[in-house]
Order: sequence, then structure tokens, then C-alpha cells
Amino acid sequence: MFINSISPYSIHTNNYKPVFTHKIPLLTPVKQCEYADLRVFHHHIYEFKKGIRNLILTTEKAIYKNTIEQRLKNENIDYLIHNVDDKKINVYFGAPQCVDVVKTFNPKLNKLTPEQDFMLGIMLGYDRVKQCERYLKIKNNVIKLNNK
Repeated sequence: MFINSISPYSIHTNNYKPVFTHKIPLLTPVKQCEYADLRVFHHHIYEFKKGIRNLILTTEKAIYKNTIEQRLKNENIDYLIHNVDDKKINVYFGAPQCVDVVKTFNPKLNKLTPEQDFMLGIMLGYDRVKQCERYLKIKNNVIKLNNK
């Protein structure tokens, strides 16, 4: 299905009559769903490119893995993807140095050491004091990461 686009020049004539210049394809229902599902992912790319964040972690639907990889490759952004389960993936992307650090971690977030959990939180931009509190709670077994 297509919609017609109107030439901006047709509006300024004395006898307004729309001039259709070309056809624009409408998004298919599948593409509309993908666009909606990946809005946060696309916004994270914007934040990274504007320098707001150095590392991003987002959990996305596994069905979009190829789309996500292609976009990150096209943008020349370093990334790492871990499967969470059959339906979800964790996507890390950002500064190459940050992604390289994440590559040294266990792919399962609940298997991170307390130090890795702390480092990841700091790299993702979480509040430093709260990360220190979390680290101490993990070290004192108040919070369990299930890494045993």
C-alpha cells in the first residue's frame, strides 16, 4: 500500500490543485511493530552518539537480533549481544573500551562477581553512591546475585 506525497510547489499556485510527485510506501504491520518495539534501542543510539552515555545495555526481543546488529554495524558502533533465553537478548553497545571490558564478564548477569556488578553499574552511568551501597550489600550477603 502506498500514499501519495504532495509537491510543496503545488501549494503556491493560484488555483490550488495537489500535484502528486511520487508514491511513498506505508509501513507494513510487521515494520510498524518492529519500529515500536525498537524505539528505546534507537533512542539509546541517539544518546550514545550525542555523548550522553559511553555504554548502553538494553534487553530486546531476539527476533530483532539481525536488525539490531545491522543498525549497529551501519553506525560503526561496537557491540556485544548475549542470549538471555529463546525470546530475549541483552545488547551492550558503546565505546570500544567499555564493550571490551564487558566481554570479560560472564554473559549471565546473575553470575557476575560483586566487583563486575559494580563496574558494570558504573559504566552504565548508575549513581555511584548507590552502586557502592549495592556492592557492600552484595559483599555482606544482603543481596544475592545467585552466582554460587
